[in-house]
Amino acid sequence: MTDEPKKDEIAELRAEIERLKAKVDPPKSNFVPMTDAQHSDWVHQMRERRMAMAMPPSVHQYFADGVTAADCADLRQQARRPTGRPGMIPDQPTSGGSGDAPGNKSGWRDATPIGPPPGIDLIDRAVNAALPHGPEWGKKPKE
Repeated sequence: MTDEPKKDEIAELRAEIERLKAKVDPPKSNFVPMTDAQHSDWVHQMRERRMAMAMPPSVHQYFADGVTAADCADLRQQARRPTGRPGMIPDQPTSGGSGDAPGNKSGWRDATPIGPPPGIDLIDRAVNAALPHGPEWGKKPKE
């Protein structure tokens, strides 16, 4: 008698395993092999979709027009245009050295005096006017 309940239990377990196996299917692959030409066309279409999202149509039209004959003529004209002074014209002699002293030819300049830069008083007045407590803010009170 002990053998029969075990057989029934084993049969039930096998049936349950079969039901679970029927429920669980391995994932189906959607891989479709393609030729080199099909793959190249697929990549081209993908790139076209990406470019359609990235740039406005006016840019596509600009690049689609390519280089026109007028563009080539303009480039040739700019290539032949002079870039600097011709070699035939001599340099104009300067009347003096730098703007320091009229007779100073040594190349040395007078030292710039140390002090506040020009216009700093205007900035100070603007900052003081913008302070919430006025220009006296932050100073020690007079006793």
